[in-house]
Amino acid sequence: MNIRECYQLLGLSAGATLADLKSSYRKLARRYHPDVNRGDRGCHEKFIEINQAYQILLQALESTPVSANPAGSPTASATPRRSSPPPPPPPPRVVRKEPSFRYSPHLTELEQLLKRKGYLQLQQLLKYKRFPRAIALVEALAHRIPRDAEVRQWQAIVYQRYGRYSIECGQLDKARIYLKKALKTDPHNRSLWVEVERDFRRLERVL
Repeated sequence: MNIRECYQLLGLSAGATLADLKSSYRKLARRYHPDVNRGDRGCHEKFIEINQAYQILLQALESTPVSANPAGSPTASATPRRSSPPPPPPPPRVVRKEPSFRYSPHLTELEQLLKRKGYLQLQQLLKYKRFPRAIALVEALAHRIPRDAEVRQWQAIVYQRYGRYSIECGQLDKARIYLKKALKTDPHNRSLWVEVERDFRRLERVL
């Protein structure tokens, strides 16, 4: 997919700004999201293409330096206007292949102890691919410690790992369910989206 095709897919012109890109992406992602169009393979494929085009254009726009319009350009102004530079985009959140543990100062000592114990148990369950027990554990942790973002990240990782494992086992319906749950649990994790999209492409090749 080239840059021109990415702009066309997102309904944008070549001069679109980063804000235009994000606004168009959000509208299209909501329209074609798999949770909204269950069972519609065409919408699912469109959703994947939209995400790919967004990532390509996002990388291109963020890496392109801002320069003044050339003389004679239709958008050039005789009197240059001073404007403050746009704030830098937030760094992407990184999904880890294995859950990590950090001390959370907002938790009570009891919650911290519960989290630490759950983390050690979760590591063992994932090591031996005991995914149903890992899911039960991490969902119970998320219920007991709902305000801890790291526990939600663990939950999304376990769902994504189980989805990928289900593809390997030929359980395609189950794989689709847990990959969608991973995105729903941690929807703003761009790295997680990339991993799940890769798994969905594997799923499509198997079908």
